Amino acid sequence: MVESNADRGVYNNVFGTLTAAECAIANSVKNFVLISTDKAVRPTNIMGTSKRVAELIIQAFAELPNVSTCFAIVRFGNVLDSSGSVVPRFRKQIAQGKPITVTHPDITRYFMSIPEAVRLVMQAGAMASGGEVFLLEMGEPVRIYDLAIQMIRLSGLEPGRDIEIKFTGLRPGEKLYEELLIDGENVRPTKHPKIYCANERKISWEMMQFSLEALLTAIQSHNIEELIEILKRLVPEYQSSEQRRAEVVLDSRVKPGTTIV
Repeated sequence: MVESNADRGVYNNVFGTLTAAECAIANSVKNFVLISTDKAVRPTNIMGTSKRVAELIIQAFAELPNVSTCFAIVRFGNVLDSSGSVVPRFRKQIAQGKPITVTHPDITRYFMSIPEAVRLVMQAGAMASGGEVFLLEMGEPVRIYDLAIQMIRLSGLEPGRDIEIKFTGLRPGEKLYEELLIDGENVRPTKHPKIYCANERKISWEMMQFSLEALLTAIQSHNIEELIEILKRLVPEYQSSEQRRAEVVLDSRVKPGTTIV
């Protein structure tokens, strides 16, 4: 949805975060925790890139002098049974006797339960001193195909006989797998065994202001090409899935038979 409506998605994620952060400062809110996503790491879509820009805004505010609000970021993967999760969709498809739709047989995602996610976010926020990017221990990634098989069998049905699994293909900007870190070497443990802290690239608030003004102009004029160029300058690791495929094809070091994802 965001990939098809880039200007609205960026406006919501970037300027929604900016407005909320400014209101927190204006009202002397003690703690502000941005809920981010693993899609912000080496993003291949607009949603992930816009969330990384939101992280940069929070990091920039955390560096400002004379700001009493303690800003922090918590980044993690999918929450089981939350709004937008595959679990409610699979459950509905099984109840209706329809095929379960999976984009790719090898696609994997990190998952966490709602209670665990809430507890860890609150604990990470309590640890914050300002500007941290906290990473939650998500365990091993889950193959979505295996999750679909398990849910069918837990419903007392047999995959392939009672319920089919239909592969629909990766959506625009979708990765086969997600990551939680930008630079794995700059990660340190915290006093909580399931919470880590990453030290990542920051942009000063002065520099962010210029980019945000340009970004808002591009949104208001519906100039998607300019919007994407600004995003690329702010998040140089952003590459569309089409770019990644093209680079692999052009790379002479790729061995014959390599799968391009």
